Amino acid sequence: MKTRKFLRKSAMVLLFFGAIYATFSSISNVNLEDVQVWAKQKSQEVASVDSNSFKQRDIALEKKTLNLEKEKQSYISSEEIDGPETIEETMNFEQYPSTTLLATGYTAGIESTGKTPDHPRYGITFSGVQVKRDLYSTIAADLDVYPIGTIMWIPDYGFGVVADKGSAINGHKIDLYYHTVADVYEHWGKKEVEVYIVEMGDGSLTEEELKELNNNEALQVFRDQIIKS
Repeated sequence: MKTRKFLRKSAMVLLFFGAIYATFSSISNVNLEDVQVWAKQKSQEVASVDSNSFKQRDIALEKKTLNLEKEKQSYISSEEIDGPETIEETMNFEQYPSTTLLATGYTAGIESTGKTPDHPRYGITFSGVQVKRDLYSTIAADLDVYPIGTIMWIPDYGFGVVADKGSAINGHKIDLYYHTVADVYEHWGKKEVEVYIVEMGDGSLTEEELKELNNNEALQVFRDQIIKS
């Protein structure tokens, strides 16, 4: 009995939906096959949109990765770059004439110049420039042999620019400037050394010229290395 009632209700439901479908088809002129085609097209459109979205996302991720790589390269540490570690590896000093000189060290103090810090000419060289220990340091020489402005490369010291003279500096002798007597004894003392004459001077040297030499951009990486030697 219950089975018959269930079958009757099911048949009525099917007839009801069939009537709705028939009515909808007659009004809209759309049948089941049209609905299936429409559903298939929508499915393909959605798939196409999803595919394009994935492609755009992949392209965006690829660009982001490239930008990160470029940024990393622009901020690469100098320690990661292979390059010369000393000026000797950068410049070929063998191209310049060389000579062996007896080199000593001096300071601006009374022990070397007889001047005290309150002297108006304290720390001022014969050329008029201030004594300096830098990438290009001031040195003293016999001006009849090496005129003011002569540039030398002195191994274990660095570049020296003749800016001063001394009563004991005659012939093939030079005096290298250091800040203190302790620096002279620690870093130099007195010894013979083969120096390279990079450029002969013309008898003059200004603070501006010395500053320009010390601001040589190509050699700035070695500046601290020279000063501490």
